[in-house]
Amino acid sequence: MTTENIYILGIESSCDDTAASVLLNGRVLSNVVASQKIHEEYGGVVPELASRAHQKNIVPVVAQALKKAGITKNELQAVAFTRGPGLMGSLLVGTSFAKSLAFGLDIPLIDVNHMQAHILAHFIEEADFTKPPFPFLAMTISGGHTQIVEVSSYFDLKVIGETIDDAVGEAFDKSGKILGLGYPAGPEIDKRAKLGNPKAFKFTKPKVDGLNFSFSGLKTGILYFVQRETKANPNFVEENLNDICASIQYTIIGILIDKLKLATKQTGINHIAIGGGVSANSGIRQALKDGEQKFGWTTYVPKFEYTTDNAAMIAIVGYLKYLEGHFSEQDITASSRLKI
Repeated sequence: MTTENIYILGIESSCDDTAASVLLNGRVLSNVVASQKIHEEYGGVVPELASRAHQKNIVPVVAQALKKAGITKNELQAVAFTRGPGLMGSLLVGTSFAKSLAFGLDIPLIDVNHMQAHILAHFIEEADFTKPPFPFLAMTISGGHTQIVEVSSYFDLKVIGETIDDAVGEAFDKSGKILGLGYPAGPEIDKRAKLGNPKAFKFTKPKVDGLNFSFSGLKTGILYFVQRETKANPNFVEENLNDICASIQYTIIGILIDKLKLATKQTGINHIAIGGGVSANSGIRQALKDGEQKFGWTTYVPKFEYTTDNAAMIAIVGYLKYLEGHFSEQDITASSRLKI
């Protein structure tokens, strides 16, 4: 199959961001994201509100992506979309739109696993973007997922470790809620952590065998710590907020790095790539870079715009699948718990 002028439209609607992207032979021509601010006042994503917003946003977002790319819909070779995992109502909007568009244009439809897309975002064609060689280890860290994946090829991925309860992004957000920070709290904790002492307060790391993670115990420990300290001093959080944030972030990063060290030892693979919204965290990025000197890793960190939910990562998987002729049937359905 020729690789000349292959335009792929990617559509992402797994959570609360409506996104569309156009790629030409793996290179991003447009990457449009419409975020939903309404969830901030609720302290988390409200599924029903999210799906309604997707219905309102998807047509103008796709139209804008095509316009920015400088093409018409009739020049597209395929439509790729997020099949799952994610919120079912949100996924249904993107799935239905993609199926209808592909059917109307009589072009291939390509379903994409959202978590696989976070990993394969590393293969978007960028001038200053170094791609990881196979095999490599990918750590996908987001609000809903925490996984270590052994990646042998584009389509040969094996989950070798994952959270048994909460995801790392949820640990950041719930900790922030305990501290009275807004939603999402992860970026605010990251910002304040730079101003605080990461060893001011010690939190116990959960003991989980193998390569799996657990964050629920840490979250509970932080809650009890704050309750105990504020009982003694009602102004404790306000007076120590930067140090608390720095200590929480330091503990979470330590958990992630410990598991990566174990994964490299067990697999013998020293190429490590990260993906998912939490990979935007500056502390995690720095810890990975430090690991190159300490542990002999080679690390791969995507551009910021490819870490949070976006459609360019969906489109690159669509492009790679297109080259292999991996197309979907029109009767395909969304799957909220889709596995890699």
